[in-house]
Amino acid sequence: MYIAVMGYGTVGSGVVEVFTKNHDSIVKRSSQSELDLKYILDIRDFPDDPNADKFIKDFNIILNDDDVKIVVETMGGLHPAFEFVSSCLKAGKSVVSSNKELVATKGYELLSLAEQNNVNFLFEASVGGGVPIIRPITQCLAANEIDEIAGILNGTTNFILTKMIEDGMQFEDALKLAQDLGFAERNPAADIEGHDACRKICILASLAFGKHVYPEAVHTEGITNITLEDVKFAEKFGCVIKLIGRVKKLENGKIDIVTAPMLVPKKSQLANIDYEFNGIMVRGDCTGDVVFYGKGAGKLPTASAVCADIVDCCMHL
Repeated sequence: MYIAVMGYGTVGSGVVEVFTKNHDSIVKRSSQSELDLKYILDIRDFPDDPNADKFIKDFNIILNDDDVKIVVETMGGLHPAFEFVSSCLKAGKSVVSSNKELVATKGYELLSLAEQNNVNFLFEASVGGGVPIIRPITQCLAANEIDEIAGILNGTTNFILTKMIEDGMQFEDALKLAQDLGFAERNPAADIEGHDACRKICILASLAFGKHVYPEAVHTEGITNITLEDVKFAEKFGCVIKLIGRVKKLENGKIDIVTAPMLVPKKSQLANIDYEFNGIMVRGDCTGDVVFYGKGAGKLPTASAVCADIVDCCMHL
C-alpha cells in the first residue's frame, strides 16, 4: 500500500522525514504488511532531495493511482487544498491533514464526504502540533459531557508574551526574536492577530459539542495591542497575560466561544505554560480538568501527529 504527500514545506518535509526514519515501526503499528511513500506533490523542484525521484507536479497522478490509499495534505490554505482533498475523498482515498484553516472552515463538509465514501479524514495535527488533543476528546473522553475547553493554542504568541513578561521586552522586539528563531512566520498576522488560535478553538468546539463552529462567527482579538504596562498591571493582580481560546457550554445549551488575551491567575495550570509550548485544558463532567501540554508547532512535533493519523487510517482500511 502507498501514501502520497501533498506539499513539501516545513510540515510536509517533516512527515517524509519521520515516515522514513521510523518506517519499520510505523509499518508494524499500521497492521499493514507494506506501507511506502510513492509521490510528493509540489510545484517546486528539489533535485538534491533524497526523495527527488518521487516528486510530481500533477495532482491527477495521485488521484488516478488506485495503489495510493492514503493522501497527506500539508499544503496549507483553503485553495487548492479543499478541491484536492475533496477529490481524494470522492475517489475513495483516506486523507490526513495538518491544515487548521481547511479543517476549521470546511471540516464538516469534508467529514461528511469521508463518511459517504467510507474513508477517513483525520486531522490530529491541525490543533496543538505534537500535542495529542483531537483523539483524546473524541475517544478517551467520549464518556464525558465536555463543559469547557480553554487553552494556549498558538506557540508564536505565547513565546512573545513570555519574553514580554519575563524579560521586559517590547512587543516588536519579542516578535523579531520569534521570527529570528523560526517561531514566527515572516508574515505573522495570522498568529499575532489571533486567527490561528481562533481556528483551533473552533475545531475543538465542533468536536466537543457536535455542531460546526465557523471562525468568522467567533470574537477574536490578537496581542498586537498588548504593552509592557499591561504586563505590569497583570502582575499586580497576581496574573499573567495569555492569548486564550475558550469555549464553554451554557445552561441553555448554547456555547460561548472567544479568542482573546486574558488575565490568567498565576495559580492556574495555564499560567505556567511558556515560550512556544501549548497547553489545553478540557473540563469533563466525570474527569474534571485534564490538561494536555507540549510543543504546539514545529516540523517534527507536527509531523509526529500526522504520521500517527496515517497509522490510524491504515488500521481502519
